Amino acid sequence: MELQIFSGSANEPLAKQIADSLSMSLGDVEFTRFPDGELLVKYTQNIRGSDVFIVQPTCSPPAENMMQLLVMLDAARRASAQRVTAVLPFYGYARQDRKDQPRVPITAKLAANLLVTAGADRVLTVDLHSQQVQGFFDIPVDHLYAAPVLMQYLNGIIGKDSVVVAPDSGGVKMAHSYSTAMETGLAIVAKRRVSAEEVSTMHLVGDVEGRDCVLVDDVVTTAGTLCGAAEKLRKAGAERIFAAVSHCNITEKGNKRLQESSITQLVTSDSVPCEYAEGNDQIKVLSVAGLLAEAIRRIHENQSVSSLFRMSK
Repeated sequence: MELQIFSGSANEPLAKQIADSLSMSLGDVEFTRFPDGELLVKYTQNIRGSDVFIVQPTCSPPAENMMQLLVMLDAARRASAQRVTAVLPFYGYARQDRKDQPRVPITAKLAANLLVTAGADRVLTVDLHSQQVQGFFDIPVDHLYAAPVLMQYLNGIIGKDSVVVAPDSGGVKMAHSYSTAMETGLAIVAKRRVSAEEVSTMHLVGDVEGRDCVLVDDVVTTAGTLCGAAEKLRKAGAERIFAAVSHCNITEKGNKRLQESSITQLVTSDSVPCEYAEGNDQIKVLSVAGLLAEAIRRIHENQSVSSLFRMSK
């Protein structure tokens, strides 16, 4: 079964790095549109009987990128690919993973249903918004972490007596994993969310005075949570404040807020393109291409990928 890797338009540079890591080229796929804007996808090479991997994070604009991925999956299935794996370095629509108020959807489950219906035989992704999303699929899901890539860099710049900080109660498990692997202290900033863009921080649990701090989270968009937590740490006497975020889906408002914050540097991955990172020393982008390439190689060769799931340095 021949291995073939294709890329959507959401993050082609990452897909190319993945292909380069595997000493191969991206497959040829043609994107055109009908006059009314509908997307048409055509694989311009034979993929019959192939092991096809489609790299497409469903980042901003999420609806457009999700639809493009669905169309690519459908086209690959109808072209008789033997197995089709959807590679989502960032899994969008995952924030709504439960019905926490009346008359709202569970979009994480909806997205899972769409991917399977479109033709995905398995999913490879990085840092889901919540672990339970894996259970929304009835197909295999390989869930990787960007943490080892981020921690390797952070270990070289933070002080010995550092503290990993969860910016909210929902991030405690991730923060605990970071602190265990990096052998640091652990602190928590409790928050109260006012709206989707505004956060009111409440109090800090843990000792951070005179110590470097690393705020950890899975995704940043408006940066309200991170910047609010950073301000709380600054007032508590923290030395330098770093942020380690798996996916930098930051908006213009979020970037401005970051620039005005107490955060020394935001360390993130290239799972999604970050237009504000170029020429900006405050945002450090590290590549997860090698991690994804190794996972693709092992999946293709039917080898174990469990060692890649470990969130260790």
